Amino acid sequence: MRLSNLADYAVITMCQAAQHCGNGRVSASELAAETGLPVPTVQKLVSKLTGAGLLRTVRGAHGGLQLGRPAAAITVADIVEAIEGRIALTACVDHTACDYEAACNMKPHWPIINEALRGALAGITLAQLRNPPAAVPTIPLVEEYLA
Repeated sequence: MRLSNLADYAVITMCQAAQHCGNGRVSASELAAETGLPVPTVQKLVSKLTGAGLLRTVRGAHGGLQLGRPAAAITVADIVEAIEGRIALTACVDHTACDYEAACNMKPHWPIINEALRGALAGITLAQLRNPPAAVPTIPLVEEYLA
């Protein structure tokens, strides 16, 4: 599985926005300059992230963008879902028709796998991303499933 560039850029943009917590507001063009991403891309991301409540726009002379909630309350899963929609590795989890459904023995397992992936991403907050990683986390749900 690989995130789209837009989802990757959204995580980068949110991490940079989190660096401004408590220091006022930041503009989309400032975020673009700080991350090296194109301004139109950051503007598109800001629109989606604001729509998802992860960023908030403040108008006026001292306006700009700020996190929609504390960095510790925003997860990588929140950001990815704001850009990509619900985290799901396969279409059958969304009850999409499949030519192989009748003979598929994997269908009952995909929700478990998807929840493990979402849980891993939901376990990482913007506040954590400010610091260097301590170690590669384990995913208990996957370990339990494989046991």
